[in-house]
Amino acid sequence: MRKKLFIAAILAVTMSVPLFVGCGANNENKKYVIATDAKYAPFSFEEDGKYKGIDVEVLDAVAKEEGFEYELKPMDFDGIIPGLTSNQLDGAIAGISMTDERKKSLDFSEPYFEAGLSIITNANNTAINGESDLQGKKASLKKGTAGAKFAEDNKDKYGLQLNYFSDSPSMFQAVENGNADFALEDYPVIAYKIKVDTSSKLKIAGNKVTKADYGFAVNKGQNADLLKKFNEGLKKIKDNGKYDEIVKQYLSK
Repeated sequence: MRKKLFIAAILAVTMSVPLFVGCGANNENKKYVIATDAKYAPFSFEEDGKYKGIDVEVLDAVAKEEGFEYELKPMDFDGIIPGLTSNQLDGAIAGISMTDERKKSLDFSEPYFEAGLSIITNANNTAINGESDLQGKKASLKKGTAGAKFAEDNKDKYGLQLNYFSDSPSMFQAVENGNADFALEDYPVIAYKIKVDTSSKLKIAGNKVTKADYGFAVNKGQNADLLKKFNEGLKKIKDNGKYDEIVKQYLSK
């Protein structure tokens, strides 16, 4: 009887091995949940029921090169970093500036785009022509962005009044209708908006106040494989010309 029980136990262990191997294979073929900013043209925006833009198309090109599947999750920017740090998201490509503060909680890819903050005013505003003219002004800011961080860091220096919004269109609207004196936005975003929106009442005031690189982000110490795939895919699409092809659709280089 003991011999039969021993043989049965051996068979049970042997038969279980393929099951464990199968579980490992499923992890390798994981479908990643990757966030993007829902309203951040020219990097990500909805048109005719589909999302497009530099971020969306770079991600898609990288995924095709590296052979991984993903679910694109458009959302408000202020929810993206909390979504990463709570592991509700596997990754994000959302015009995220690679700041030292963010590197404390996130791991970034190699930079995929160089940007920088610009001051945006109403087209009729002649009082603000650069950073030195911000004293005592009302700022329109998008929550959780590098622009918001810049304004917060300089609030006391310039005596700023800070007003927060969840998306770029609302932030711009506050400047257009006179409820704020200026907004802070990444240069390529505002340059694209002014170029394509002929009804826009906005203009760029002076030079960039900062420069920053955008990076693909994952939670600190998590999803190293996904980060590696993004870096390798990014290099490939830069080498084969696909990256430049994507960017040139939206920005003149």
